[in-house]
Amino acid sequence: MKELSSAQIRQMYLDFFKTKGHDIMKSAPLVPIDDPTLLWINSGVATMKKYFDGSVVPKNHRMTSSQKSIRTNDIENVGRTARHHTLFEMLGNFSIGDYFKKEAIAWAWELLTSPEWFAMEKEKLYVTVYPKDTDAKKYWQEIGMPTDHIYEVEDNFWDIGEGPSGPDTEIFYDRGQEMNNLPEDHPENYPGGENERYLEIWNIVFSEFNHKPDGTYEPLPHKNIDTGMGLERVVSVFQHAKTNFETDLFMPIIDETATMAKGYHYGDNVEKDVSFKVIADHARAVTFAIGDGALPSNEGRGYVIRRLIRRAVMHGQKLGIDQAFLYKLVPVVGKIMESAYPEVLQQADYIAKVIRMEEDRFNDTLKDGMQLLDDLISETKAANKDILPGAPVFKLYDTYGFPMELTKEYAQEQGLSVDEAGFDEQMQQQKQRARAARSDAKSMGVQSALLTDIKTESQYVGYDVLSCEATLADIIVDEALVDEITTGKARLIFSKTPFYAEMGGQVADKGVIKDQNGQVVAQVIDVQHAPNGQNMHLVEVEGCLQVNGQYLLEVDETFHNKVKKNHTATHLLDQALRDVLGNHTHQAGSLVEPTYLRFDFTNLGAVTKEQLAQVEAIVNEKIWESLSVETIETDLESAKKMGAIALFADKYGDLVRVVKVGDYSMEFCGGNHVANTSELGLFKIVSESGVGAGVRRIEAVTSKEAYEFLEQRNHLLNATATAMKVVQLKEVPRKVEQLQQQIKELEQQKQALEDKFASQQAADVFKNVETINGKTLIAKEVKVSGMSQLRQLADQWKTNEYSDVLVLATSTEDGKVNLITAMSGTAIQAGLKAGDLIKAIAPAVGGGGGGRPDMAQAGGKNPSGIKDALQQAGQWLAEK
Repeated sequence: MKELSSAQIRQMYLDFFKTKGHDIMKSAPLVPIDDPTLLWINSGVATMKKYFDGSVVPKNHRMTSSQKSIRTNDIENVGRTARHHTLFEMLGNFSIGDYFKKEAIAWAWELLTSPEWFAMEKEKLYVTVYPKDTDAKKYWQEIGMPTDHIYEVEDNFWDIGEGPSGPDTEIFYDRGQEMNNLPEDHPENYPGGENERYLEIWNIVFSEFNHKPDGTYEPLPHKNIDTGMGLERVVSVFQHAKTNFETDLFMPIIDETATMAKGYHYGDNVEKDVSFKVIADHARAVTFAIGDGALPSNEGRGYVIRRLIRRAVMHGQKLGIDQAFLYKLVPVVGKIMESAYPEVLQQADYIAKVIRMEEDRFNDTLKDGMQLLDDLISETKAANKDILPGAPVFKLYDTYGFPMELTKEYAQEQGLSVDEAGFDEQMQQQKQRARAARSDAKSMGVQSALLTDIKTESQYVGYDVLSCEATLADIIVDEALVDEITTGKARLIFSKTPFYAEMGGQVADKGVIKDQNGQVVAQVIDVQHAPNGQNMHLVEVEGCLQVNGQYLLEVDETFHNKVKKNHTATHLLDQALRDVLGNHTHQAGSLVEPTYLRFDFTNLGAVTKEQLAQVEAIVNEKIWESLSVETIETDLESAKKMGAIALFADKYGDLVRVVKVGDYSMEFCGGNHVANTSELGLFKIVSESGVGAGVRRIEAVTSKEAYEFLEQRNHLLNATATAMKVVQLKEVPRKVEQLQQQIKELEQQKQALEDKFASQQAADVFKNVETINGKTLIAKEVKVSGMSQLRQLADQWKTNEYSDVLVLATSTEDGKVNLITAMSGTAIQAGLKAGDLIKAIAPAVGGGGGGRPDMAQAGGKNPSGIKDALQQAGQWLAEK
C-alpha cells in the first residue's frame, strides 16, 4: 500500500474514475439547492437524486465526486469514537442506467489493488454481500476474491422507503489484530462485526428496485450504481492511524489548538483528547457551513452551526482556553483543504468574523447559563433531592449550549446526578417538533420510465422569436403517451418552442397554441423541463391536438416582456448588493414574475435603510446609463475566465450563456433579458426582510409597477398633508416633528401627575401592616397607571423599611394586571425570595412572572383575581 496524503487519495480516486469515462462533479454546497427534504447535503448521492429518480437525465450517465457532507444526528459521539464526524467527505462513483454490478466490482478491485492506483494488499481486503445477491458474490469470485473473504450479511440491502433501493456490497480492510479492540476469538471479530480490526472503507449499492408505496418491490426501468467511500476513514488506513483524527485532515487543527490550550497536549489524557477531537471536527464543519452560506441562528441549519460553535467553546474551556479561539482555526482548515476547496481560504476572513461574533455572543450567554446551573444545583439541594430534573437540564443544553456531559460533571462535583431519562424525553420532543416542521416532500421519487425514455429532439427558440410553427412530437396524458386529445389537461413536447421553461427563478411563459386555421386549441399554463431537457408544456386543451400535427405556438408577449425587465433587474440588484454589502454576499434564491421580483441573498444582519437606498440608487443609475445587455454563448472555462459569476456550478453544461450588462454585471444565465437597461425605466425596492438563518429577502418592482407604487405613496402623503392641514407637502415632516414634540410634552406632564398621585397614595398604602409567621407584610391594591409607578412605590418602601414583605397590585383600563413583590434584607436572610412569591400568586390574575430574590414582577389578564392574589400572599408567608 502506498503512502498517500488525503489530497492525493481524493484526487487519485477522481482520476481513476475519469479514466473509466466518468465526469468529475464539483462538490455541491452544503446548503441544499431546491430540496426541502434535507437540512444539509448529507451524502454523495444526495446531490444525485434528480438523476436517480429520473426527473433529470444527465448528459453523461457516469459521474464521480468527492462530496462534502454534514450529519449531526449522533453529535454526542464525536470525539468519543474513532470515526464519528459532523463534516465528512464522501468519495463516490455513480452510474445512471449505464454499467452495473460486474463493472462496479471490477473497478473497485482495480482501484484498491492496482500498483498504478491505491496498491492495497489483496489479502487484507474482505467483502460482505446480500445473501440473495448471487451475482455480486460471483463477480467478486471472478476477479480473484477468495471465497473465505466473502461474507453473506442480511443487512446488506439499501432501502430508505419509497423509491430506488437494492442490495449492496461492503469492502473491508484488515488493519491487523494489533489495531483491534477485541480478543482474536471474539464472535464480533470478523468483517462486518463490531470491531476495530476490519474497517469498512467502501459501500457499493446496486440500485435495482423501486420500493412501492404498498411495500412491494419491482425492478427499476434503469438500474443504477451508487457508491460511497468515506475519505476520512480511508485516509486513516493509508496513514496507519488508530482513529481518523490522527491524520493530516485533523492533526494540524489539533496541533494549533494545543498552542492555545493551557498546559494540555494531545495524547496526554483521554478526556482532554476528546475535547481536542471535538474542536477539530467542529472547526471543519462550521468553517465549511458558513463558507457555503449558512449562518448561526436559533433555527434550522443556523441552529446546528450555533450548537457546534458552542460545543467547541465549551470543550475549549476544558482545555483552559478562556477566550475566543475557534475563529483562529479557520485558516488552518482552509490550508488543509486548499487543493480541493480553495474558496475556504479565499473567504477565511469573512468566515472567521462570523465565528468570532458568535463566540463573543456565547461567552456572554455562558455567564447567564452558569448562574442558572448554580441556581438549579442550589434549588435541588434545598429541596433535599440529589437528582437535577431533566427539563431544566435540557434548557441549559438547548438554550445555553451546555453539553449534557458538562452538566453531569458539575452535578457530580456537588454530589448530585442528572435525570437523564427526563432529559432524553425533552430531546425526543424537540426532534418530533423538528420533524413536524420539515417539509413532507418525498426524499427521492420513483422513476418514471415514460418520461425518461422520451428523447424527442426539441429546440428552444424563445431567445429570438415569441411565435413559431412546430410539429407536435409527444402528447402525455397522466402517465401514458396518446396520439390525440380533444379536452382536459396534457403535457406536450414540440419539435421547437418559443415558450421558456421555468428555471433559475424565472417563471414559465404563458400563451396559446393554434391550429392551421388560426383557432386556439390549447392554453399553455406552465412549462417545465422534461428529464431529457425538452421544454414540456402543460396545457388546457380546447380543441383537437394530434401527434405529428403542425401548430402555431404563441407566447403572451406582454407577460414575457415584463418578466424580462424584472430578470435583468435581478442581475443589477445582485451586483449592487455586493458593491454595498461586500463580496461575501451572494444569491440564495430568486423569483422573477411579471409584476415583481424577489431576490434572496446571504448577509449577517438586516440591511440598513441607508444601505438599501444606496443599492436602489445604484440600480437606477445603471438603468439611466442605458447600458446594453449582451448575451454571450461560450464554453464553461472561457466563461469563468471572463469573470462571469456562477450561482451553482453543477447546473451548467459545457456550453453556457453569459449575460453581460455593460461593464457592470456579468453572470451565467439561461433566462430572458432586455436589450438595454433603459427598458426598465425605474426600479423601486418595496421591502427587505429576513427569511431564514443569515438569508435576507428584497422584493422590488420595475417599470409600470414601480410608477404605480410611487403614485400610491404620493397619494398617502397627500392624504396625510390634508389631515394635518398642511398646504405644501414639503411641510409635512416639520408638522410631524411639532406633533411628536407636543405628544412628548403631554406624556411628561401625564407621568409627573401619575408620580405625584402615586406618592400621595404611599402614606395610606404603607399604614396597613400585618404580621404573619413572625414577618411583617404589606399587601395592597393601588390605583396607579402601571408597573413604573409600582416600582416607584416599592423603592419608597425599601428606603423607609416599612415591612419585611411587600405585595402591590394594580389594574389598567384595558384589563391588564401588574403585580410586584419585594423582600427586605431580613426576609432574604430568612430564605424568602420575591421571585418565589410572585410565581405563587401570579396565577390568580391569569399570569406569570419572575425576578430577583429582592424584587420580582408579573403581569396578568384577570383583574378580578387581585383580591385572591393578595390573600394568597398572606397564606404563602404563613407556610414559610
